[in-house]
Amino acid sequence: MIDSIFAEREVLDHPIAQKVIKRLKHADVFEIERYQEMFNKRQQNFRIQKQNPALILARKHDNFVLPAPQGFGLDAQKNYYFSHMYNCIYDCRYCFLQGMYSSANYVLFVNYEDFFKAISDTIDKNTDTSLTFFSGYDCDSLAFEKITGFAEKALEFFTNFSSVELELRTKSIVSETLLKRSPISNCIVAYSLSPSNLAGVLDNKAPSIERRVNALKTLAKNGWPVGLRFDPLIYCSGWKNLYSELLQDIFTDINIDKVHSVSHGPLRFPKEMYKKITSLYPDDKLFSFPMETKGGIVSYGTDIEQEMSLFLQSELEKYTTKKKIFRCLV
Repeated sequence: MIDSIFAEREVLDHPIAQKVIKRLKHADVFEIERYQEMFNKRQQNFRIQKQNPALILARKHDNFVLPAPQGFGLDAQKNYYFSHMYNCIYDCRYCFLQGMYSSANYVLFVNYEDFFKAISDTIDKNTDTSLTFFSGYDCDSLAFEKITGFAEKALEFFTNFSSVELELRTKSIVSETLLKRSPISNCIVAYSLSPSNLAGVLDNKAPSIERRVNALKTLAKNGWPVGLRFDPLIYCSGWKNLYSELLQDIFTDINIDKVHSVSHGPLRFPKEMYKKITSLYPDDKLFSFPMETKGGIVSYGTDIEQEMSLFLQSELEKYTTKKKIFRCLV
């Protein structure tokens, strides 16, 4: 539950801000000048703040659309991402956001129209190029949908650009926005997944894997293209059996034609980010495994990464074609 809303003065009258405030009618509303005065404040404790984050309503002024990091995309010639929100309502232990931001408060940029204008301009500049736009890089695409309504607006927008793909990356089972309308073939609803017992420990506050799998199967049955995202791969005792069982559960009773793509990627952190996250959770089992540092990146090391990648590739090819499988190396 959101108890406090901090809104920039210039967005208080924006229609999206008004809708959000109305939907969170029990929250206290405070006026601020710029979101950075709260969000970028030094010496905040992400772990403590995460227990009861506030919502900040703001206007984004630039960098609406950015090139996706190398190794993040699928098979489009160009991949971009956009972030209408900073931070996530879930608290997954491996999430890079806790190492990126000093604040656990949520920032919602209410000027959706400027995001769609920037996306439209990017499309116009790349008329002969295949494009994919990713939502859910700095937040979960659907988890806050009942409050923000952003995905609904995005679907309306991308309906007009059938040759361009949109990916909604999520762990949420909030799918009413999609199920109440006809599916669009250029929107991929991509679910982040891991074995159930690992998710139960690491994916704090997120829906269980069983509920996520049920949600993606329902969407597929209703005609929506779905993506399967095994990222990051978590190394533990019996990991091969755990991932094999997960794949079997997913690919049982699913419309395989609606599985748009499958991707997997290793657990990796920039060195300074890893240092910050482990300082927040020094006793967490995820960080008890001996990690390697190379080129400023902390990981399980090349041997384990390669073993896990080859195994997932082999297992996935039992259910789908090679051309649908991608390895992400962000």
